[in-house]
Amino acid sequence: MRDRYLRVRADTEALAAPLSAEDMGVQSMPDASPTKWHLAHTTWFFEEFVLARFVAGHAWADERWRILFNSYYESVGPRHARPSRGLLSRPSVDEVRGWRARVDGQMTAFIAQADRAALGVVLLGTHHEEQHQELLLTDVKHALSGNPLRPAYVTRDAFPDVEPARPAPAPLEWIGYEERIARIGHEGDGFSFDNECPDHRSLVGPFQLASRLVTNAEYVRFVDEGGYDRSELWLSAGYDECKSQGWAAPLYWERARRGGPWSAFTLHGIRELDPDAPVAHVSYFEADAYARWAGARLPTEQEWEVAAGPLPIEGNMIRPGEVDRACLEPRVAPSPSPRGALQQMFGDVWEWTSSAYSPYPRFRSLEGALGEYNGKFMSGQMTLRGGSCFSPRDHLRATYRNFFPPGARWQMTGIRLAHDGG
Repeated sequence: MRDRYLRVRADTEALAAPLSAEDMGVQSMPDASPTKWHLAHTTWFFEEFVLARFVAGHAWADERWRILFNSYYESVGPRHARPSRGLLSRPSVDEVRGWRARVDGQMTAFIAQADRAALGVVLLGTHHEEQHQELLLTDVKHALSGNPLRPAYVTRDAFPDVEPARPAPAPLEWIGYEERIARIGHEGDGFSFDNECPDHRSLVGPFQLASRLVTNAEYVRFVDEGGYDRSELWLSAGYDECKSQGWAAPLYWERARRGGPWSAFTLHGIRELDPDAPVAHVSYFEADAYARWAGARLPTEQEWEVAAGPLPIEGNMIRPGEVDRACLEPRVAPSPSPRGALQQMFGDVWEWTSSAYSPYPRFRSLEGALGEYNGKFMSGQMTLRGGSCFSPRDHLRATYRNFFPPGARWQMTGIRLAHDGG
């Protein structure tokens, strides 16, 4: 546990290392948070839920920070408003890093003598921090994209080993699955969040799943054929949001002239749009409209889990302790060998499902304040599966349930198609 704790904390610092203090204070929209806030909040989590609860006589260095860096835990106490996190010019980045170092020293000593229950909370805290590592990257990308200088988070030159020889793109195939009563959810040993439990039986009808993710080139055809103006393809709320927000292509796509080639803003700066890479930064509404245009649908989360369950957790994602070698872009799916294999089920982009984020049968939240972690968000959200190129490798599993509002686009989200029938 000590080694995992220290490695996760070091990975967060490595993700923040390319940024200036000015970069780390920017909040580009209410849903995003400054990098400095992520560094502070993940530290607050360990002090609030571990040190302050399990260490007798523990005293906060500054009680006011308990309010500044509480995210949404109403039962813990008051909190600073989320849309105003960018106003927190104090404490400074250096003060936050000093706080992280003090808490790391206290946590290292605590872990050495902690009991099983306390270590369970420490483990939860490390997975919580890995979630914030991904959020840190998506929030930084959104912030830098709004800067007229269009700065890169890191240049491609800093990552000499992450650009493999370009593979031939995989043809799209349909993989069939027969009707079954499937075991869904987490069971057995190993970490899981409470929303992955309890495991239960679910009737899953016959279905087909696309062998790979939808590509940029395929999505361009949807754009060129007027997909954003065809109301019959869209859910009513989706079309309303599409028009009110002026959507005409995925987030970060741009072109210099009408009808010209597309480029996209990435963490490596502006790059020519790779036609064979998975489309990213689309909302659930866009994914659903594209699926209807393509004569298909989005998979349910139960279908996705049936298909992903037997597969190894491999793909384009961030390896533990290797943040500086991460690709940070969705990659092309190479032709599989043997043919007919599912690809990109983990990594590259989170995959929207058609399933609303709701509790499993007999779901129970964790007791106390940690029960606010997942359960209270089970309304107005859609479920995503699989992880992305921003996800830590050891944070992912086939039962993992991510969730966002259907209009969210700043996350690394994409599309896999499905059909009825095996």
